[in-house]
Amino acid sequence: MPDFFSLLIQLIILLFAVVIHEVSHGAVAYHLGDPTAKESGRLTLNPIKHLDPWGSFFIPLTLFIFSHGKAVFGWAKPVPINSMLLKNPKRDIGLVAFAGPAANLSLAVIFGILLRIFGIVFFNSALIYFFSLIVYINLLLAVFNLVPIPPLDGSKILFSLAPKSWMPILTFLEIYGMFILILFLFFGLPLIWPIIDFLYHLITGL
Repeated sequence: MPDFFSLLIQLIILLFAVVIHEVSHGAVAYHLGDPTAKESGRLTLNPIKHLDPWGSFFIPLTLFIFSHGKAVFGWAKPVPINSMLLKNPKRDIGLVAFAGPAANLSLAVIFGILLRIFGIVFFNSALIYFFSLIVYINLLLAVFNLVPIPPLDGSKILFSLAPKSWMPILTFLEIYGMFILILFLFFGLPLIWPIIDFLYHLITGL
């Protein structure tokens, strides 16, 4: 049975990582003209406002147990976005989508720098373990969400940048996105692990 303390630490880190991810979406949307998230009370770091029973508890707990403590992943409730209120909907929806992964990447870099600084002084300490988990979980969220499969953020970025000639491909992704995502979860995840590991090593030096 995986260690309960390790589970608790990873769930806490995951919870705040997904909250910051979602708040970043809403904050950028608000800056670009859409106040929907703010009016819904979602521009807050209070995790209670963002919790999703499946994504914030059941899925992370199940993954942690079945991976014997090696993996934890989840999500929060998506912040509401009204693309029609954005100043430039086609461009801005891509910026809003990128804000979430960008926030997670920023957190990974910040704590990676702290890890390098404190790692010299507190080698093999609990603090190093905690910081390294923050870096890895945030990288996992960022890289996974940048995969261009609906409804992940990467698909919205792709739709925002793609020329009109790509419309048949985008329509296919919109229609079959959830099915493709399920297949990716079962068979495609090994494709992103090397990217996450590379970024982790690049940022932390570990």
